[in-house]
Amino acid sequence: MDDGLFPRPPAEIAPGAVHVPGWLDEPAQRRLLAACREWARPPAGLRTVRMPGGGAMSVRTVCLGLHWFPYGYSRTVVDGDGAPVKPFPAWLGELARQAVARAYGSPAGTPSDLPYDIALVNFYDGTARMGLHRDADEKSDAPVVSLSLGDSCVFRFGNTESRGRPWTDVELRSGDLFVFGGPSRPAYHGVPRTLPGTGPAGLGLTGRLNITLRVSGL
Repeated sequence: MDDGLFPRPPAEIAPGAVHVPGWLDEPAQRRLLAACREWARPPAGLRTVRMPGGGAMSVRTVCLGLHWFPYGYSRTVVDGDGAPVKPFPAWLGELARQAVARAYGSPAGTPSDLPYDIALVNFYDGTARMGLHRDADEKSDAPVVSLSLGDSCVFRFGNTESRGRPWTDVELRSGDLFVFGGPSRPAYHGVPRTLPGTGPAGLGLTGRLNITLRVSGL
């Protein structure tokens, strides 16, 4: 679909949950993709996350600032190669602040005095998905910032009470921004499917990358 013919305006999906289509232009997407490729290299690189019950997540993940594992954070890759987690760059924190300002139409900043300090970068191949879950391992209620690169996906944004309905399905494309904070910060959300082959040809990415930026409060 040509976004020039069919514009996608920003939309509030739920109170405090805002979708801003096409927020990252093509040069910004290429720069972020290049950074993701560097972060994915070992040590402390891209890994498959295994849940306590033994099952493996279908996405692969690399962390910055603090290392996420089910269900907590550490300074080393405790469920992988044991290396120190890669640092969270200041420019990524500034990008998060700009994203919150764009989504909420307010001066750059966060409801917290603490800066953005952690990132989870998830790679989805054509069969990967993410079950409905909450981002509940942080000690801060600052908004979560989500950036998409590559293939489109169906992003399911649910309610704050359970994994059941009601929920809203949103198509996230390369360059899209999604921010959720305030009353929607504890909402369940997930990715029931990706849409292979839908990413921008010029980006040079097969699959989907989701960069999630958070304030740990730790």
